[in-house]
Amino acid sequence: MQQPAVLELTHLRKTIKGKEIIKGIDLTLYPSQIFGFLGPNGAGKTTTIRMIVGLIKPTEGSVKICGYSVAHDFVNAMSNVGCIIESPDMYKYLTGMENLQQYAAMNRTITPQRIEDVVEMVGLQNRVKDKVSAYSLGMRQRLGIAQAILSGPKLLILDEPTNGLDPAGITEFRNLIRTLAYEEGMTVFISSHLLLEIQQMCDVVSIIKQGNVIKTANVQDILHDDRIEWQLDNPEKAIALLAKHWSIEGVQLKKNTISARLNQNSLEKINACFIQEGLALSYCTSKQSTLEDLFLDLTEGDQIV
Repeated sequence: MQQPAVLELTHLRKTIKGKEIIKGIDLTLYPSQIFGFLGPNGAGKTTTIRMIVGLIKPTEGSVKICGYSVAHDFVNAMSNVGCIIESPDMYKYLTGMENLQQYAAMNRTITPQRIEDVVEMVGLQNRVKDKVSAYSLGMRQRLGIAQAILSGPKLLILDEPTNGLDPAGITEFRNLIRTLAYEEGMTVFISSHLLLEIQQMCDVVSIIKQGNVIKTANVQDILHDDRIEWQLDNPEKAIALLAKHWSIEGVQLKKNTISARLNQNSLEKINACFIQEGLALSYCTSKQSTLEDLFLDLTEGDQIV
């Protein structure tokens, strides 16, 4: 039986100054999912997030969080959301615990025991009584997440959460997100430009381009979708042959190497065609597909930021 949706975006559109920024997004996220939201610069990621958390209103369509409409039942919808946009703002002259207590004072349902539990959950129990000014960036991120999840949200939204973190900090962050999703049951929505990190962290990804979601897929399905790679003396001619005879689009080109997704049953005929057409084939190999490969295919190499 399908679990109730945590986040539902239905026919979501946004027009700003006569320009359609978001062009009809439909997304549904469920409990314990780690979801990656990717797109080139200007694709509409930030606008979408701003509509989800009610900072701007959609021109058309709806946002529901745990069944509550953001437009018509804002308080109940937002009671299920925790959010961090880039680096969390904290009072640096206060300790980590004092920051959490200040936040908890605005929500009478948050008990001292809940604060202690969350501090342990994010791994700050040994440093929570230190001033935030002495924290590393990774520790500030942990404290920010602690604040975001104090009220027990069902949906945690993180916009570029690993900016500035070193490799060790990114690994710690990834493990924390998995704990929140798989052990605490939260749905985590992550917008990021770090494709490898999204690949290693997320269960499901959506790629947005020019205001449209052009692909939503399970990460494991992407990784099991192998590519064929060729090195040839005339890659442009090879790309043209693939399009003409096998209707294969989205071929990636790097120097004299091309790669594409295709049915391996066609490989022998394709290689025979290359040779018949006078192409010098240095090698042909199978390569595991990556999220970066899919992103470049779908966005035609647009920069992601």
